[in-house]
Amino acid sequence: MQVDVRQRLCAGLVLWATGALSAQAADVNLAVEPFHTPERAPEVYAPLIAYLNNTTGHNFKLITARNYHFYWSDLRSRADIDIAFEEAHFVDYRASHFGYVPLAKSVENTSYSLLTLDPPPEDEDSLRSLVARRLVCMPAPNLGFALLLELYPNPMQQPDVRSSATSWRESAEIIFAGEADAAMAPTWLQNLYPNLYPVHQTRQFPGAAFSASPRLDPDIANAVREALLKLHEDPELYEVLNELGVSQFVDASASEYAGSESMLKAFYGYGDDSAPKP
Repeated sequence: MQVDVRQRLCAGLVLWATGALSAQAADVNLAVEPFHTPERAPEVYAPLIAYLNNTTGHNFKLITARNYHFYWSDLRSRADIDIAFEEAHFVDYRASHFGYVPLAKSVENTSYSLLTLDPPPEDEDSLRSLVARRLVCMPAPNLGFALLLELYPNPMQQPDVRSSATSWRESAEIIFAGEADAAMAPTWLQNLYPNLYPVHQTRQFPGAAFSASPRLDPDIANAVREALLKLHEDPELYEVLNELGVSQFVDASASEYAGSESMLKAFYGYGDDSAPKP
């Protein structure tokens, strides 16, 4: 009889422990900028999702948008995004309008470069040399597109901008295929394609960052921050970092990004926020 009681007690303790662990594991929605197509993104981010699941003990779900139009709309209307990974102008917008808190950022600052196969003539202005020529870029309101408008504010003196690239690597391939004369792409991309010539480099912004919703449990947010700060120590995640042009993540603060959201003012929907405030 005593053995039977002990067995039941042990079984009960196991069930209780299992239930307690399950109760502690939360579902966390992680949204990422559409640097990749919805079909490609899960493959790219799968190692990162697995790493966060294992390191924090929570269940992360990757949230992707079809393109930048849908991403910009979701950013202003969805209240169920717990963590977002995005560039400076979006980081600042979430912080200023919805109270998101930056957790960790790329140690590298972000800048964009106009890349071509051939350098411009020495006697010609580098920016003017691309006016009316085919230039590929990720769609608005990507930061590269916003910076392109900053470089060419006169609609009559702009390149023939084609928002056909679905990833940064594809923008380079479009040039090689002869379908464009130049690309507006992150400066780190030229390290992967040394045969592309940087015609112009933009001003810098703080690196892309992970931000946490004010609705997210602070303990979960801290666990994510700690995991990200150690991410570069895992050799199995090298390809994830390389795909994003990041060598490691470091601490981030909202003050570093203050003012970056001004890059979004030229785009439809700026300030039209329908997501519930915290």
